[in-house]
Amino acid sequence: MKTALLLATSCLTVFAFHANASERYATRPPVVMSPDLSAPWVMQLRERPVGTSANIRDRVILSDPPARGTSMHRREARRPARTEEAANPAVREVSFRRPAEPAAEAQPKKRAMDPKFLPQTVAYSGPQAPGTIVIDTSQRFLFLVEADGQARRYGVGVGKEGFGWNGTNNITRKAEWPDWRPPASMIEREKEKGRILPVHMEGGPANPLGARALYLGDTLYRIHGTNAPWTIGQAVSSGCIRMRNEDVTDLYERVKVGTKVVVM
Repeated sequence: MKTALLLATSCLTVFAFHANASERYATRPPVVMSPDLSAPWVMQLRERPVGTSANIRDRVILSDPPARGTSMHRREARRPARTEEAANPAVREVSFRRPAEPAAEAQPKKRAMDPKFLPQTVAYSGPQAPGTIVIDTSQRFLFLVEADGQARRYGVGVGKEGFGWNGTNNITRKAEWPDWRPPASMIEREKEKGRILPVHMEGGPANPLGARALYLGDTLYRIHGTNAPWTIGQAVSSGCIRMRNEDVTDLYERVKVGTKVVVM
């Protein structure tokens, strides 16, 4: 009896072993998931459009709404309502085109100097000797008298009404990128207009004296450059003669300390 029982148990064990082994290597049927559960995982295999959210919930677009009673349906019911664009950034169109340039008439016009004030060589028949600087404040021109009845002419800005002057003097000093120390009278005058001037300003592109300065005698007047070239040809200064930075640099190289200057 015991022998028969042991034999039966052994047979059952062997049969169960063979059954488990065959099931282990058998081809199993595919797992089928409902659309509301499978769609998020399938969407991860697709390339995410540039500029879209990294959150899978924001990118999933279901073809059919979740069935009532499902967990996803309950979550959607609790979620606050959002527009299609806000809920699904993937539906937004991403443009890589450069924004259109504003119309030409809408762009601010650049202020420019009148071309007639650009440097040029002209005939000169006046009484001044070669090497003399002659400034015609009414015509807004500076002449550097040359030999053979010629002169090099530059456009200038001159003193505004009440600040004009005339006379003869000499260049007593030359300076590159000069510092600016406005006189006390100018500081007080501008203060009354609500504009505060510095007591001292180091030379540089933002300095009102520009790139070069030629000092006239012991006066406060100079022939100097400007960071506002569009003012050339106008009466805008406090008495100084201003030139384009390019032009005053050119004049600076052509004249020496002691050069005679005639303002008329």
